[in-house]
Amino acid sequence: MTRATPATVWDDFLATTRDAFGGPAFGIFQTLMVGWVLAPGRRTITNMICVGDPDNTRAHDAYHRFIRCGAWSLDTLWAVLTRMLVTRFCPTGPVTLDVDDTLFHKTGRNINGAGVFRDAVASTRSKVVYALGLNLVVVTLRVTPPWAGCPIALPVAMALNRKNGSDTTTELAETALRQLAGRLPDRELTVCGDGAYACLIGRDLPNTTITSRMRRDAAIYEAPPPPTGKPGRPRTKGDRLPTPAALANTLTDADFTLVKHDRRGTTTEALVYTIKVLWYAVHKTEMVNLHIVRDPTGHQRDDFFVTNDLDTTPATICARYHGRWSIEICFREVKQCLGAQNPQSWKHQGPERAAALSLWLYSSIWATHLTAHGNTPTWTERAWYRNKRVPSFIDALATLRHDLWTRRITAMSPALPQLPKIFDTIINALATAA
Repeated sequence: MTRATPATVWDDFLATTRDAFGGPAFGIFQTLMVGWVLAPGRRTITNMICVGDPDNTRAHDAYHRFIRCGAWSLDTLWAVLTRMLVTRFCPTGPVTLDVDDTLFHKTGRNINGAGVFRDAVASTRSKVVYALGLNLVVVTLRVTPPWAGCPIALPVAMALNRKNGSDTTTELAETALRQLAGRLPDRELTVCGDGAYACLIGRDLPNTTITSRMRRDAAIYEAPPPPTGKPGRPRTKGDRLPTPAALANTLTDADFTLVKHDRRGTTTEALVYTIKVLWYAVHKTEMVNLHIVRDPTGHQRDDFFVTNDLDTTPATICARYHGRWSIEICFREVKQCLGAQNPQSWKHQGPERAAALSLWLYSSIWATHLTAHGNTPTWTERAWYRNKRVPSFIDALATLRHDLWTRRITAMSPALPQLPKIFDTIINALATAA
């Protein structure tokens, strides 16, 4: 059976979004996405137009209006993407999602939705750095690639956190997760986020369990005792327990269980102590599992994982939390490889839509590569990098660029015997240009 080429898979993938647009808007969307993939240098909208529409078949401002105030819905576009990715990569079993927020840096005045936020990448424990940009709450689908190893995070939802807005990042995350639960009504969702999103445990999300980090100084309690039958309101919480950090200090290694778990493709060992507690500040009635995770070598300080998934083993919870690092990789690659912070759109919905399209494009490029190539190597072995075994996002982007450039150049060139060798040199250079 002949495997489909990346360009063919890409065309089919874009075609699934046709119903999200009306009239000529779908053609504009196609041109912009192709231009975004092929454009070298900064991914400004003008640069995308120059590459995607070199013959100027549409007015320059048509593309800017499409981003800024076009009559199309991001929610519909995300819904189509979610159903396609889940059907293709997670057809059965729980759907694993990760949630986090990131800052897309922006410069200039009067950028709609932008504000000054804490820059988590530039900040340290001793110094907090603030920067102007778009604060985005992103939900990603965690996919295990055919070569195993570190999972891949594919964005399936995004919300813009506006400065002094009515919703916080956790409320935006809750809204996005409820939408995803509505789009996947028959599936169980397992959501993982860092400590900032632990409060989602108390939001009673449908068909959803949450795994996160617990504060080291969290106030935790035993389960409330049964009603005594005496007058007065029954107790809603049991006796106060030590904080997680204080509780860990009372434990010796003999109290822990040694478990093996997957840590982003590598099997590692950890000492785990599990206790069921009531985190009253987060959820006043639901008990949660607190997993105290200790490094057997003593090099790392104790971790405190919390989950309302009470039936899952500690090894699975550890692997689930460590796997959330894939969303951080996604943020880095969207910014560095796709120039997600470059589009110069300032007014109306432009900044938010441009950011969302960069995340949407990241998912579509990975989906194209996984469908067309699977775990087949597509890169050229380099003398200084002979141990490369798995593709990176740069490889996925390069293979799609190579196929699209090949189709474009050969379609307007005569069939001369000396041209293929020349084409290979030109196209290989274009595929890796960024």
